[in-house]
Amino acid sequence: MPRLDPATTALLTVECQNGVVGDESALPELAKEARDSGTLGRVAALVDAAHAAGVQVLHAVAERRPDGRGANTNARLFRAAGKLPVRQLTGSRAVEVAAPIEVAADDLVLRRLHGLSPMAGTDLDPLLRNLGIRTLVVTGVSSNIAIPNTVFDAVNLGYQVVVPSDAITGVPASYTAEVIRNSLALVAAITTTEALTTQWALPR
Repeated sequence: MPRLDPATTALLTVECQNGVVGDESALPELAKEARDSGTLGRVAALVDAAHAAGVQVLHAVAERRPDGRGANTNARLFRAAGKLPVRQLTGSRAVEVAAPIEVAADDLVLRRLHGLSPMAGTDLDPLLRNLGIRTLVVTGVSSNIAIPNTVFDAVNLGYQVVVPSDAITGVPASYTAEVIRNSLALVAAITTTEALTTQWALPR
C-alpha cells in the first residue's frame, strides 16, 4: 500500500452507531460480530490514529424520521427496517456514534435518510472535494451492503479507496472475506488496521 498523505486522505466510519453496533442494536447478530471480532475496537483505533495524524475523520450515520418521510420502501431491507423494535430515529441515542469510537470536534457527522450508501445519501462527495480529499479509507458495517456500496460509489466518483480488511464486518463472519477477495480487492487497496496506524504514526 502506498504512503497516504494525511492532507488528502479521509477516514470514513460507516453506520458505527448505537442502533447498529451498540448494546441495544436493531441488528444484534451484526452488533455481536462487530464487537466480538474486534472490528469496532479497530475502527476506534483507526479513528484515534487519524486524529493524531491530522487525517480528516467522517462518520456516516443512517437514520429515519419518526414519520418515515423520505425513506426508501423499494427493497425488502428498507421495509423490514421500519418494523424493527429499535429504530434509527433522528435525534435518538440509536443514531449516536457508538463507543469506543471518539468523535472529535473537527470530525464531520453525515446523516442520511435514504439509500444504501453515505456517498449517495449525504453531502459526503462535495465535502470531500471541498477538503481536497483524494483517498478515502472506508471502515465499519456492513460488508453485506453499506460497505460495498460506499466503496463502489467512491471509486465511480474518482476517489482512491483503501479498505482495512479487519475494520469492516458483516454476517455471517465468513462472508466478509469473500466480499473482500471477490469484489473489493478488485477496486480498492486492501490493508490492515496495523499497517495504517503504523503509517500514520510515522513522522512526516
